[in-house]
Amino acid sequence: MATRQRQDWVRQAAEAAIAHRVRPGVVTCASGISPSGPVHLGNLREILVPHFVAEEIRRMGVAVRHILSWDDFDRLRKVPAGLPPSFAEFIGRPLSKVPDPEGEFTSWAERFKAPLRHALADMGVEVVEISQTEMYESGRYRDQVLTAVQHRDTIEKILSRYRTKATADEDGPTPAGPFERFPYKLYCCSCGHDSTTIEAYDDETTVAEYSCSHCCYHGSAQLDTDHGAGKLVWKVDWPMRWAFEGVDFESAGVDHASPGSSFTVGTQMVQEVFGGVAPSFLGYSFVGVQGMAKMSGSAGRVPTPADALAVLEASIVRWLYARRKPNQSFTIDLGQEVVRLYDEWDGLVRKQKHERTEAQQAAYERASQTSLGRLRTPKVVVPFRILSSVADVTAGSIDQIARIVGDVGYPHESISDLQPRLDLASNWIQRHVDEGERTKVKEAPDTERLSNLTRSEQTWLDLLLARLDPKAGLGLDEVTRLVYGVPKLARNLELDAEPTAEIAADQKQFFRLLYELLVGRERGPRLPTLFLAIGLQRVRYLLIPDERREGTG
Repeated sequence: MATRQRQDWVRQAAEAAIAHRVRPGVVTCASGISPSGPVHLGNLREILVPHFVAEEIRRMGVAVRHILSWDDFDRLRKVPAGLPPSFAEFIGRPLSKVPDPEGEFTSWAERFKAPLRHALADMGVEVVEISQTEMYESGRYRDQVLTAVQHRDTIEKILSRYRTKATADEDGPTPAGPFERFPYKLYCCSCGHDSTTIEAYDDETTVAEYSCSHCCYHGSAQLDTDHGAGKLVWKVDWPMRWAFEGVDFESAGVDHASPGSSFTVGTQMVQEVFGGVAPSFLGYSFVGVQGMAKMSGSAGRVPTPADALAVLEASIVRWLYARRKPNQSFTIDLGQEVVRLYDEWDGLVRKQKHERTEAQQAAYERASQTSLGRLRTPKVVVPFRILSSVADVTAGSIDQIARIVGDVGYPHESISDLQPRLDLASNWIQRHVDEGERTKVKEAPDTERLSNLTRSEQTWLDLLLARLDPKAGLGLDEVTRLVYGVPKLARNLELDAEPTAEIAADQKQFFRLLYELLVGRERGPRLPTLFLAIGLQRVRYLLIPDERREGTG
């Protein structure tokens, strides 16, 4: 890693963070997630970009911490998809104070924190979690809140420099009045909602008087003692945390760094109000999922890190993010693209270090190991396309899978040698392959199709059956050579003859015939693998008409 080129974005960001270090002893990298809904694969970039940078800093021998701030003290903005309209009664309450509809977790926020914690652990991502609810309610931000309120005129001047019609009300409806731009939003102590309007504030006593439009309550909060009374608005809260935590590096969506956006405003706010400096910053681009528009956790079911880890090895998930610069957008496809993705990853793994480009080597190292150790990989690496095909044909039968995988050239001592990839392949078949695309081997020969073979088709089957001896112990290579070679034999060529355009056309028709007779479809798993998965005796049974069956072995 010491020879990493300066062009490597992770190394550059790590060096910038170290040079930026605002406090002696440790570099702080930061991520922030709002647990308002499922934390999806787009959100994962918010965590992995600082993670890769923190890991690089650690490799450089510099103390570092990666903090993950949970924005669980933010308001619930709308009724999440799939919940009844009655859930609207919780809109405006902190996410940490909204109940979990299923009663499994202590709050709505905790429902979405839990699966991400598990996913990060599986990927070897180590973070220091910070709950914004706990920070506010414990009074840790007391001085920062009072500072912001005291400098509210300065804050308003900064915000007004960049305010446009589109951004004037981005934090929600703002009531008119002398305190309409107050930097601190109160939660009503009666109903818990943020439907409050500050009507008076005393700088000396720090008492804010307010009314609540939700429950018509009139009350007051003393900001220097009522620590959980509310929170700073977003464009003030973010730079406040930079100063409080001493953040040296942070990443966020590229929209946050556009002119007049949160980072631009925050850069001035942290200096002029909180006496700090903005962190070294990288904006990241959109991560999409095949077949979906932009992901939104509150808009409905979206693919999460847990969904990806159900079908992809953790190293591959990390690799998807590590191999691209943050400003490069990309799309994740958990459908048929998964097979190609495994092939590409296995090809990278097989290469010797000197055969990989520097960028490939950097991405491989960051994907396959962390400071916590190497990520889990199978002891016996079987191509995903073979495992998924076998899992499909055998309906997940462990005994059959173990036998077939050995037969196709991957001997192993126990089924655990194939994990975790075997389980991932089975999950993929179940979750991402349509029922109509599953492989269902025919129970009996298709007598109608067998009785209407063309002359060429009959010749192909006769040549195949004459050489497909179940007792000969044929392995994957022999079966592959035979299946691809039958059309060559039919044209009086050797099994290993170079294929011509005519041979290729014959092979295509021959393969289609075999699929029709074996699984009732025009395509399916690779035929040699399918033959061994079914068993050569059963293949012969399905390819021979009843009237010719006696004496065929």
